[in-house]
Amino acid sequence: MLEYHSGVGFMIKTSIASTLESLPTGHSDRIMSLRLPLKNKEYATILSVYGPTLQAKSEEKDRFSSELRHVMRRTPPADKMIILGDFNARVGQDADAWRGLLGKHGVGNCNDNGRLLLEICMELQLAITNIIFQQKDKLKTTWMHPRSRHWHLIDYILVCQRDLRDVLHTRVMPSAECHTDHRLGRCRIRIRPKPITRKRGPSRKKYNHSRLQSHEVKAVFQASLQNKFENDSSQIDPSPELLWDQLKIALPEDI
Repeated sequence: MLEYHSGVGFMIKTSIASTLESLPTGHSDRIMSLRLPLKNKEYATILSVYGPTLQAKSEEKDRFSSELRHVMRRTPPADKMIILGDFNARVGQDADAWRGLLGKHGVGNCNDNGRLLLEICMELQLAITNIIFQQKDKLKTTWMHPRSRHWHLIDYILVCQRDLRDVLHTRVMPSAECHTDHRLGRCRIRIRPKPITRKRGPSRKKYNHSRLQSHEVKAVFQASLQNKFENDSSQIDPSPELLWDQLKIALPEDI
């Protein structure tokens, strides 16, 4: 009989739940995904994650990392990616060493789980939003150690680095009662639709018609054009389309 010591889930607003095209998917007892439809046939994939504790066996940590990588690689590349959860990891404050992943407002020191999380973020091009905003530590730390009574940041909200500009603010809500030893984290995101790319037609050939101001160039051009038309043995068709095509072919390349 399997015994689980972990679990994840989603709490979804009713008005949002009615728009879902499919139910949330449980990939393991530590990872669950939800694909939220947006405007213009775009989607946001949200992952709910619970990482192994620092005391967990290395095999369990490796399995979690492998599952997370696998789920993210199966996510459509065009989707907005948001990862929420308790990673049981401390990523520290070394923003210079982990440029693009960490902000300049970290808390505490990095531990082994934190280094593992940072390696995953670097590989998958993720950014940690919790410490990119300057605010008091009590608005960043999420969990208090039961013995030392010190507050730590171990719960994170991650986004793809390309979408970091969409994040307006990430902070902890200290007054929220969640019946847990963790503080509630909130991230405000403005999801910007992708710009509509318009199809461009074939590039048009440009001619330096200013050269025709020279009488010598003009004379050579007229003679060359007249010669090409006289040597054209194709059947003469009075239609404007064919005449225009013949003219384009006859025009010299150096004009």
